[in-house]
Amino acid sequence: MGDTRTRLLDGALETLRTQGIAKASARAIASAAGVNQALVFYHFGSVDELLAAALRYGSEQRVAVYRERFASVTSLKELLDLGRSLHTEERAAGNLAVLAQMLAGSQADERLAPATAGGLALWVAEVEDVLRRVLTGSPLAEFVDVAGLARATAAAFVGLELYDGVDKDGAERAFDSLEQLAGLVAVLEDMGPIVRRTVRSRLRKANGA
Repeated sequence: MGDTRTRLLDGALETLRTQGIAKASARAIASAAGVNQALVFYHFGSVDELLAAALRYGSEQRVAVYRERFASVTSLKELLDLGRSLHTEERAAGNLAVLAQMLAGSQADERLAPATAGGLALWVAEVEDVLRRVLTGSPLAEFVDVAGLARATAAAFVGLELYDGVDKDGAERAFDSLEQLAGLVAVLEDMGPIVRRTVRSRLRKANGA
């Protein structure tokens, strides 16, 4: 039973990668899994439930692959380097396409939204942990909504998957701009305590504090 469920989960992910959510029918998924389509409903009740379970299953697997690399990050520059590497690897494997397809499907079918949000949340949690660690002691730490920034970062990487398909140079420039921003933060942190106190003071004024 467990093997059949796993084959269906893998079949659903493969169908999303290669055919998109519009063609993710019980027949297509069962064909990719090499099982009878009746087993989709026996094990999951509906195609939507299978797709939701597949996204959770796939996201858990992929996040686990990168967990040690996230844990080794010590700066924003390293986080963005990892993000670029992750984007390249996951795009080549078709895994970013799975998230993008589920996001698109969630717009039309609200039953897919919780699972899609849950899949993204696994990535957000890793990014948030890194941001909290690398921003500790930074002049920006007390002014940045780390949880919000982690969500924006995760959303950006998924969005760049869609952007890359229509404007590869534009997506590359977006990555380059993020790296330039990380570089500016690094320069600021290297300027010493007096400059950092000045920056904090000006940021407080800018934020009305």
